[in-house]
Amino acid sequence: MTHSIKHLFHIDASKEKVFEAISTINGLKNWWTVETIGNDAVGGIIQFRFAANGGPDMKVIQLIANEKIMWECLESNHGWQGNTFTFLLDDNVGKTRVRFSHDGWKENDDFYAICSFAWGRYMESLRQYCQTGHGEAFGSAGYRM
Repeated sequence: MTHSIKHLFHIDASKEKVFEAISTINGLKNWWTVETIGNDAVGGIIQFRFAANGGPDMKVIQLIANEKIMWECLESNHGWQGNTFTFLLDDNVGKTRVRFSHDGWKENDDFYAICSFAWGRYMESLRQYCQTGHGEAFGSAGYRM
């Protein structure tokens, strides 16, 4: 049995703006970690780094413009190898509804709880970036945890 972290929330911005934020290197740098490099096309590898703690290498598995992005973790010092990360976008009452999932957890342990909390914090950073132009990515001046 595997476990999933799931978040559902709304952003007062267009699907196009939200999709740009989750699907491009520049967008990702503004809400997750400023140390983001790589190839954001399907089949490409994106490297996310969190200073001395390293970070995951994600392969872009699927991109459907303004609707869906899916990554698979190839390398991680946190045991995320093989986990998948999905963002689904749709319109809902004039806002963009975001459904995020981090799937493939083998245990629902303390590290799972820590990551669930952190993902919630980064989803709020994504919302702020899309709504105001200023997220709180790891390594940015506004970062707090």
